[in-house]
Amino acid sequence: MKNVKKITGVFILFFMVIGGLIFAQDRAIHPNQLPKTAKNFLSAHFKGIPVTSAIEDREIYGVDEYKVYLSNGMKIEFDSNGNWKEVDGKHQKLPYGFIPVSIKNYSTRNFPNTYITKIEKKRWSYKADLSNGLELEFDRNGNFKRIDD
Repeated sequence: MKNVKKITGVFILFFMVIGGLIFAQDRAIHPNQLPKTAKNFLSAHFKGIPVTSAIEDREIYGVDEYKVYLSNGMKIEFDSNGNWKEVDGKHQKLPYGFIPVSIKNYSTRNFPNTYITKIEKKRWSYKADLSNGLELEFDRNGNFKRIDD
């Protein structure tokens, strides 16, 4: 009886995974199809840098996120509402206009001659990668927590 339950559980898990793969799809979209918030973010902080591709990540319940690739190699991820989640400069300096002031100030004051190359905004924290390879972690208010190298 235990083996039947295990086999049934494995089959259920297998079909859930396969179903998720079938319904979860990425599709290329025109940059004009991005949410207004994302378009405003791009025009404010990456003006003059063309979008080479925009990807809509769809899940069963709708759009999960958008990924935007710029001609200079940078990648920006937005949530379903168009709010930025991650900006990856691919080792290039990010513009500081959207980065919380406390994070910008901490990194420039404590690590002169470096710059932020990637920033992730999570539910309760931020993570910023510096050009020297260090990863700084901050709380959701932008207060420094620790270095993760």
